[in-house]
Amino acid sequence: MGNKEQKSEAAKKTTFWMMLGFAWQLGYVISLPIVILGFGGAYADKYFGTSPLFILIGIVAAVSLTSVGLYYKIKKMIM
Repeated sequence: MGNKEQKSEAAKKTTFWMMLGFAWQLGYVISLPIVILGFGGAYADKYFGTSPLFILIGIVAAVSLTSVGLYYKIKKMIM
């Protein structure tokens, strides 16, 4: 019984670290597009003098990219 309990504990630790890694990856998939495209849109608005246009386009593009990225990450995890 001791060996079985050790394997169960090792499996729990492995699962914990896999889920932590997955959460870390999701953080990048969600935050990087919003930061890059949001700041890029703000810079383009400042450069061209079009106040909310490019930042809104950047946010919409970031949400779209994030949705696609999450879809593929979750699909990869399930399969």
